[in-house]
Amino acid sequence: MFFCKHKAIIFSFFLMLTLTVPNLAQTKNADASPGQRLDVLRQKIDSMRRSLSGAISAFKEDKADKAKKGDKAALETPLGRLKSLEKDTSGLSSQVANLRGKVDRGEKYEISDIEQLEIAVGEVQKRVDDTIFETAKDRAAPVSNVGKPRELKKNKKFLGIFGGGGNKEYEELIGTVTPGRDRELFIVATREVRKNNYDVGRLLFQTIITTYPDSPYLPMSKLAVADSFYLEGATSSLIQAAASYQDWLTFFPTHPLADRVLLKIAECEMRQIGLPDRDATHARRAEQRLRALLQQYPNTALRKDAEQRLSESQDNLGLHNLYVANYYYRLAVDQKKGGLKGAQSRYRENLDKYPNFSFNDENLYKLAITYQIEEETDEAAKYFQRLVRDYPNSDYVDKAKEQLQAMGAAIPPPNPERLKALPPEKKSFITNFKNEFFGIYPLTIDKDGVLMTNDFDTSKFELIDQIIANQGDITASQIPKALTTVISNNKP
Repeated sequence: MFFCKHKAIIFSFFLMLTLTVPNLAQTKNADASPGQRLDVLRQKIDSMRRSLSGAISAFKEDKADKAKKGDKAALETPLGRLKSLEKDTSGLSSQVANLRGKVDRGEKYEISDIEQLEIAVGEVQKRVDDTIFETAKDRAAPVSNVGKPRELKKNKKFLGIFGGGGNKEYEELIGTVTPGRDRELFIVATREVRKNNYDVGRLLFQTIITTYPDSPYLPMSKLAVADSFYLEGATSSLIQAAASYQDWLTFFPTHPLADRVLLKIAECEMRQIGLPDRDATHARRAEQRLRALLQQYPNTALRKDAEQRLSESQDNLGLHNLYVANYYYRLAVDQKKGGLKGAQSRYRENLDKYPNFSFNDENLYKLAITYQIEEETDEAAKYFQRLVRDYPNSDYVDKAKEQLQAMGAAIPPPNPERLKALPPEKKSFITNFKNEFFGIYPLTIDKDGVLMTNDFDTSKFELIDQIIANQGDITASQIPKALTTVISNNKP
């Protein structure tokens, strides 16, 4: 198993990067909207508060402890440290809520306030993780009760997640440290994520990460946390999914699942891509991740899927450039107001960066026209000839031939390899209207996670089921040679 062979290295690396991860996460969120950044902070704080609440529930506070609440010595006890952090997270939660209120009401605020909050949350997150790990021995049960039925006490509300009528099953699971509990946590967390109880599942997976550092389930728990955000699917969740997948990939770049994780990072960006006339940031990020996947894992079984997604992302970027170029083109050609250089630079960028762009025939024709206007006939003829040769079925071919005849330039024969290359299929009015109205750009995206499917089917055996059967990891030979989370349609 990958984890067992590299255990010492992984944990050394894990400790070394602990201090840097909050800053990395902050950088990744910098391009999100203020509201999205605050939503991410709120989710992180809620997760910390639930982890602390579960850890605190393992301690029994007697009257003497209550009387010493203000004593300095009491604050240094495991229970005191946890309660102090609980107070700190409550304060951060109030600050995030106040700032979110200003954003929603359109009141004045400073971006630096959000940045300072992100730094503060990152610092408190590290203190919480360290404290939960350091107090694990104080919460340890002397006798393991794993596999034995537990008495489920009624509870009004489980850690702020459920309403009334729940029980303390999960508080006991995350509060008490017991040998073998990591496997039970992993199984129950998987069950909760499959029931769409994402917060609960993440909390249980996170308990393995912070409380059982020697657990063979730790790497897959980190990956399952990322999956839970991806399956949840909200914009703030996708931001955290991308950061969590990237975090996992930093720790385990040679794991057999690494190529799937990198593809999932790209799909986190693709799910946020809008129409080509909108901001192209997510499309650029998706393209970068897909290029990295093809370069870093040239023999991946996902090559065909990655290439298709790369082509679609580049089409979105190409259209973004084309719309800008056409604006300058109309300004120069139709309105005689200049702008030729702006149009030319965008058209050339498309031809250089995106050679498979679906609308490069339009690029070539209009680029040639701009050179005609500038009386650079050789350059114009070069692009007209390229259009006739490489896009024989284009709607612009006849116009290009007319221009070449007028210029006295040769008309090249079509490239035999391009004879079957058809122009993009024109979408119906209804489809175009729907896409414009909802801001949808059609893309091929797999909404399943790396380990778990989006629509759980009890008859299917998924990667995460194989991990449970393997006691914490998975081998390369057990991973499907296609983009699927399902190993078989019948559970063994």
